[in-house]
Amino acid sequence: MYQVIARKYRPQNFSELIGQEHVRSTLDNAITQRRIAHGYIFSGQRGTGKTTIARILARCLNCVEGPTAAPCGVCSSCLEVTGGNAPDVIEIDAASNRGINEMRELRENVRYRPARDRYKIFIIDEAHQITNEAFNALLKTLEEPPEWAVFILCTTESHKIPTTIASRCQQFSFRSVDFNQLVERMRWICAQEEIQADEEALAVLAQSGEGSVRDSLSALDQAIACCGNNLQGPAVRDLLGLYSLESLATVTRALEKSDPSAMLEVVAELESSGKNLQHFTRELARWFRNLLVARISSGDTRLIAASSAEQETMRAAAAQFSEDDLTRWLQLTLDLFGQLQYSLQPRFHLELGLLRLIHAGRLKAVEEALKELGPAAVTPPPRPDPRPFEPSQPSAPAGPPPAAKPPSPPPPSNGPLKERLRAAAEALGASAFTLDALDHADVAQSPGGVEFIAPRHHLLALRGRHVGEALAQLLGRAPRITYTAGGGEPLPDAPPPKSADDEETLQRALAHPGVRRFQEVFPGARVMGVRNLKE
Repeated sequence: MYQVIARKYRPQNFSELIGQEHVRSTLDNAITQRRIAHGYIFSGQRGTGKTTIARILARCLNCVEGPTAAPCGVCSSCLEVTGGNAPDVIEIDAASNRGINEMRELRENVRYRPARDRYKIFIIDEAHQITNEAFNALLKTLEEPPEWAVFILCTTESHKIPTTIASRCQQFSFRSVDFNQLVERMRWICAQEEIQADEEALAVLAQSGEGSVRDSLSALDQAIACCGNNLQGPAVRDLLGLYSLESLATVTRALEKSDPSAMLEVVAELESSGKNLQHFTRELARWFRNLLVARISSGDTRLIAASSAEQETMRAAAAQFSEDDLTRWLQLTLDLFGQLQYSLQPRFHLELGLLRLIHAGRLKAVEEALKELGPAAVTPPPRPDPRPFEPSQPSAPAGPPPAAKPPSPPPPSNGPLKERLRAAAEALGASAFTLDALDHADVAQSPGGVEFIAPRHHLLALRGRHVGEALAQLLGRAPRITYTAGGGEPLPDAPPPKSADDEETLQRALAHPGVRRFQEVFPGARVMGVRNLKE
């Protein structure tokens, strides 16, 4: 009868294990030094060897040549543990035997000596599913077990094991198996099975396992059943529902060219071929993550689960973008993946999400935008002249003439200041919001400057640059401008101080160099309140 590859090539001793060196070396030394604990907790993700190492430990303890770190593999104890029918190695599936009655039965069983072997070993799989009452029934036995009993609890969710149980056991955390180790293991198995597999096929199978040996070997079994003795990368990708680098790179090229139509074609192709859009989004997020890592690293890295050829392709694609762009796209794709889980129109959602990626790629940092605008964008506006207003003609510039500026339409030369100001602001391109504010404002000119009296909600629009430029154009220079709320009460610079201490605090704040500099850069800024942070 056929035996699946994951069972056929299951390690039978510590030397056959891949990964988990920290667990292997610790157990090896414990057996050699005869420091064998009565309780162990093996935790980690699925398919990383927890139950396998538990069985190897059972063979090491009960081998006729043992306890030994290298069991013979030919004695009756070793063979029976391998076959799963050893009388003194009891395996319990806690997913279906999780109640208090099963634990009481186990507690009674512990009292009796082994029938034949040196130790009576209890391997409890999926131990996190045991109920709290059942754990309490097992607690006393784990605290003071007989000398011949060894408990091994295997779990994928160690946080669900009560601390009273965990504190009585030695805990080992199993890690995900490295990508390169998985590839080498499957290459060796393919050689044993006389299977031809190219590098891309092995890389795809290792990626599908995501660090789980059993998952990768199950995928290998499925690929052999589908493709026969010759495994090719594209065929294996299609079988496992994964997407080729070329299909993912199509999105990258569309982003590079800022081509929204290409993005819509990607979605149309996925829809017509019956692909799962959510799975595509997940793979796209993984693709952007790998591009980001490739952009940061200088060469091949173990942080990317891919072959050297694939990593070279990723580095070439990542070189076209900045780290900021790749980070932004990765975050947007992760958000899109979460939204697709609840979307009633996944195609529309995916199209919108891919178009957002293009728009996000056009964004620029504030620093870059200011740099492109030139020095004028960061130069503070001129300080208002404190002298009384006296119209004067601008002096002729010295030296070479400045670059010609596009002429502005001449403002009206007569009529009320408000009407001339509105016409000048409109000619400069003021918004309808600003023009409406001027319509609702009273403008008063005096030797000290210009005062605007308007409803409070219009004052912000009157502070815009179009109004200031229009006034400077009409009057020959930038006047001093004051703003008064519509009720006739001028806007206060600061709330009135309540005491002498408040007055002193206010004066210190106004004299601070940072406050003065801010008022120089923003002449219209007003101090609205001062608070002592030490109080």
